[in-house]
Amino acid sequence: MTTTVTPPVVSRQAPLRRRIRGQRRWYRLVSPVVLLVAWEVASRTGLLSPEKMPAPSVVAETGWRLAADGSLTVHLVDSLTRALIGLAIGGGLALVLGAAAALLRLGDNAIDPPVQMARMLPHLGLVPLLIIWVGIGEELKISLVALGSFFPLYFNFYSGIRDIDQRLVEAAKTCGLNQWQRLRHVVLPGALPSLFLGLRLAIGAAWLSLVVGEQVNAQTGIGFLMMEAREFSQTDVVVFGLLVYALLGLLSDVLIRIAERRTLAWRRGLQAT
Repeated sequence: MTTTVTPPVVSRQAPLRRRIRGQRRWYRLVSPVVLLVAWEVASRTGLLSPEKMPAPSVVAETGWRLAADGSLTVHLVDSLTRALIGLAIGGGLALVLGAAAALLRLGDNAIDPPVQMARMLPHLGLVPLLIIWVGIGEELKISLVALGSFFPLYFNFYSGIRDIDQRLVEAAKTCGLNQWQRLRHVVLPGALPSLFLGLRLAIGAAWLSLVVGEQVNAQTGIGFLMMEAREFSQTDVVVFGLLVYALLGLLSDVLIRIAERRTLAWRRGLQAT
């Protein structure tokens, strides 16, 4: 009696799927390139006033000049520093308070109601009050970034924990997992999708808050660069500053997406067709 060993079947669909996904990433560049070309043509032909909206090539030349003389590096480093400090403060508080409110009955009763009331206030409208409280120095800018990043992360983390199926927690308890193990193996993985969503929204709100904060008594930063350019009617510098903020937001979002994809490799979501 002979035994026939069947060789493993290697799927040919996986390389094809990877190739298609790679092509789709390039397809996402089509619309931005078309917009840039249309913007350039409209500026060159006079459809857009060069004084009000300079061409992308002019904005690129301005950015190159600012990078060459070193001023862009100084302003960019200061803006990144403020954003990271504010995001760390606001995000850290959001994670701690969100976990306490979602996991503890006392925390839910004591923390969530005031946070729900505070979120109805536009944090950018608190600038006059923050000036009275912390002054017009670096504390104001960092406070605005922290406030902007706190609420999206808090509510998404809170909701992510509360949306976990209670039966999963009870099953983990039945299997002998202690409280810390249940938090590590059930609660945290279940809340990670909402946590990443909240982090993406928090980073976007942080950049928006920084734009406003750096226009109040700042001496450095991309926002200060734009305000100084406005005084001298340098529209190209203003547009370049806006593009820098947009690119920083896009880059941070891409990094979060990559981290999310690697961390949540076990989750298969709906794919666009």
